[in-house]
Amino acid sequence: MAKRRLTQRFPFLLPLRRWQRKQCFYLAMRFDRRRYASECDGTLLPHEVFSASQVMVNEHSGYDICYQYNKVHNLKLAAAGIQGLIIRPGETFSFWMRVRDADRYEPYRDGLVLIDGKITGSYGGGLCQLSNLLYWLFLHSPLTVDERHGHASESVPGAEGDQPFGTDATVSEGWCDLKVTNRTSHTYQISITFDDKNICGRLLSDAAPEFTCEIFNRSVTYESRNGQIFQNADVTCRRIDRFTGEAELITLYQNRCRIGYPLPEGTPVAEA
Repeated sequence: MAKRRLTQRFPFLLPLRRWQRKQCFYLAMRFDRRRYASECDGTLLPHEVFSASQVMVNEHSGYDICYQYNKVHNLKLAAAGIQGLIIRPGETFSFWMRVRDADRYEPYRDGLVLIDGKITGSYGGGLCQLSNLLYWLFLHSPLTVDERHGHASESVPGAEGDQPFGTDATVSEGWCDLKVTNRTSHTYQISITFDDKNICGRLLSDAAPEFTCEIFNRSVTYESRNGQIFQNADVTCRRIDRFTGEAELITLYQNRCRIGYPLPEGTPVAEA
């Protein structure tokens, strides 16, 4: 039996622990010698590197639909600090550096989050959809991903059926961030907008991109271990030169997570 954390044994200590983690979290970034992107510009750069959109309300999640609408509210608050952000050469984008004060004037609402392996409603829940979208944009760019954390567990199928497995990015203030650094000679810009149903993201640049990137799963397998199902997904990039048409396959990483929902009938599952 796994040893319980101190905050699991004494839940009243959890707010203090969160405060402590956040203080250390931002203090470390203050002295890590990075230059964090901080300037937002309403004038968008002329060249689109990649764009994507995602449906915000998953009506088939199996949970109270009010959490989905609360998530939309939370996403719009958080995105306001990212819209138009410029990432110049040598600068680093940090999700929490841009979102940390999003609820200063208007509070977040309770959305769904994964805590100790269980889906529950919690203040500010649902922001992972924004970090997921940003990470998906970054994967299609020359920006260098310095920090990304995949979800350890997936409790419901994603609403988007065309995005490869293992291309998510969870965030938790004080614990998990999403960071990318611009190690190119060009400037990039993030645009996040909304329509009635979707959150829409665009990554822009001051120069036309030299490559297009196709992200896909080279293989996806499932295995059973101690009564739990785990997914292993190889995430691969096919980088195509826009001028010559030459393609290069780049294996990015292997993503592993626990699956907490029934797999489609007939899905092969190996015994670990």
